Amino acid sequence: MSKADRIKEALGWLKVVFAALVAVDISLIAWLAQNFQSAENILVVLAFIAVVCTTAAIVGVNHAAYKRIAELENL
Repeated sequence: MSKADRIKEALGWLKVVFAALVAVDISLIAWLAQNFQSAENILVVLAFIAVVCTTAAIVGVNHAAYKRIAELENL
């Protein structure tokens, strides 16, 4: 397997992880928007922390994908 094929395969997996993280992040934000007033304070805080962590993971996956794309362009 050539290096280009390995990079393409890694990009494919990063797309899957990115899509899953975006779906989770959107779901958490929607839950927060719907239950902000009625939920217990600890749940709201934990959901907010989960949104921040998930968004940070999305940024990390995006950065990794751009790094792989740059590697692919250099081949």
